[in-house]
Amino acid sequence: MKFHSWNVNGLRAVLKKDFDCYVEEHQPDFLLLQETKAQPDQVDELPFLKDWKGHWNSAEKKGYSGVLTYTREEPLNVTLGLGVEEHDLEGRVITLEFPDFFLVNVYTPNSQNELRRLDYRMRWDADFLTHMKKLQKKKPVIFAGDLNVAHTEIDIARPKANRKNAGFTDEERAGFDNIVSAGFTDSFRHFHPDEPEHYSWWSYRAGARGKNIGWRLDYFCVSEGLMDRVKSARILKDQLGSDHCPIELVLS
Repeated sequence: MKFHSWNVNGLRAVLKKDFDCYVEEHQPDFLLLQETKAQPDQVDELPFLKDWKGHWNSAEKKGYSGVLTYTREEPLNVTLGLGVEEHDLEGRVITLEFPDFFLVNVYTPNSQNELRRLDYRMRWDADFLTHMKKLQKKKPVIFAGDLNVAHTEIDIARPKANRKNAGFTDEERAGFDNIVSAGFTDSFRHFHPDEPEHYSWWSYRAGARGKNIGWRLDYFCVSEGLMDRVKSARILKDQLGSDHCPIELVLS
């Protein structure tokens, strides 16, 4: 089973950038998209995904946030949000239940300039982790998406310069520590524990992508009990169309 996750930074925009070719080339079984910035009625039916099941969670505010999960297999259950109104108006989580696992698509809030949303981000991190723990008591969990944090210094090109910036604060990094402590494995680091210069987001400014001045903000996190079925995890850094690139997880 092949899982892909991608912050597309606008679904309608990425559809104009050979998105169909990307899907055709990689043939994922599960496709998790973040920052769709769209409502379902704003996107025409996609012929290349006509046999897939699409599950949307759009923000109340149009043109903002939003997640969308496509699957070839029909899930047993679909849950939108965390059950916390403060979070759920922004369309940031979809939980799909399958026979062997839960699959969660997540777009974590950014703490923003001058960390003006950091306090909210801390509440989000706590509530999201509570949701993951509840799911994990029932069956293993795979969650993926743009978590808006570079966990360690090797996950960011310039750690010293960004020490207290959104996405690399001590508080946000500790939030990821809590995820690991709760029994979830960062699948990419499982296979590439000490390798630097692997990133999934680059600023549009100053040719950052060409220079590989980036951040690793996108993750597949897997319950420890399911890791024996994980065969590979990689970052598709050459795939264009967004300021993020897709990431991939392969499960036996």
